[in-house]
Amino acid sequence: MSITEILDDITKESQLLNDPGKPFKLWMPKRVVFTADAFHETYGQKIYERVTRLGLHVEVARNNRITGLRGNDERETYRIAKNTLAVVNAPPSAFNLRPIPPSADWQFHLAEGCPAHCQYCYLAGSLSGPPAIRVFANLPQILENTKKVQRLNQVVSYEASCYTDPLSLEHLTGGLEKTISFFAGQPTTHLRFVTKFDNVDPLLGLDHQNRTRFRCSLNADIVAKRLEGGTPGISARLAGLRKMALPKSQSGGAYPVGVVLAPIIPVPDWEMHYSKLLSDLQSALDFETDLTFELITHRFTPGSRDVLMEWYPNTSLDFNETNRAVKRNKFGGQKYVFVKELMAELKTFFEMEIALRFPKAKILYWT
Repeated sequence: MSITEILDDITKESQLLNDPGKPFKLWMPKRVVFTADAFHETYGQKIYERVTRLGLHVEVARNNRITGLRGNDERETYRIAKNTLAVVNAPPSAFNLRPIPPSADWQFHLAEGCPAHCQYCYLAGSLSGPPAIRVFANLPQILENTKKVQRLNQVVSYEASCYTDPLSLEHLTGGLEKTISFFAGQPTTHLRFVTKFDNVDPLLGLDHQNRTRFRCSLNADIVAKRLEGGTPGISARLAGLRKMALPKSQSGGAYPVGVVLAPIIPVPDWEMHYSKLLSDLQSALDFETDLTFELITHRFTPGSRDVLMEWYPNTSLDFNETNRAVKRNKFGGQKYVFVKELMAELKTFFEMEIALRFPKAKILYWT
């Protein structure tokens, strides 16, 4: 398929991303390309078998470079890259474990990039180059590398979704199944990942040994419909969360679960919209379960705002700095967060509403 044909198809699909009447379909890349070394990895061959069974055309590069991702401008580059699945080997730097508080002790990566089209995307400005979805064919070595950190009589947690939504790629890679099974055999480590997707069925029967926490990214329905293109709706995500939390005697997964409310945005009538979300969540989890909450308000850096405005020039997301406070880090970087008074109002609301509906749940952090 030529680049012109890819762009034509993407344009048609993008018009339907937020159509609530359109049945959700899992992402199928227009282009699948393997680097030479990734193609020869054992796990790379497993991915190759999966994507060819799905009828996807595969290219194998002669070297270890992925080309053909750039268009004539940023919008065209975005459209090409977001429909490309690149199977590559993670570089040596990926094996340097980095802390990721407050989400987990450490992070590691199954992939980088995401097929969704969230207009607040936290990856904007974080990953260099065109936003293609890069899956790592040397995943077995990446998993083995997590064994480097051991603590006596203390569990070490690992976050697998810093730079991707791993469930969005599972039908193409099988990487989550492999990762969950690996952590099931590591008694001193726990796995955490978060997703906006609902294709959980392949994970339900795994013997996860209670060492994986499945977290679902949720938002008020009005926010999800406007800003989270290319993802299942909130009701579908709640159904997936319920499946993962149900006791195995009820054909569920019996996983510890979590809810990541992100990004919290005070849209008009936000109390009503978020109250409905929490009530719907309460209905979905109408049984005893191990439940946590992570509450993340919307924030952006000047760099990420510039990238997002190029990707989504017609976004309704408010990047106005007038109701924001500047928060600086120790390296001199800055990001815009809500002003102190609004942050306090939001925090009080969510803490009270969650305590009312889920008295046994833990709020891990507010940011």
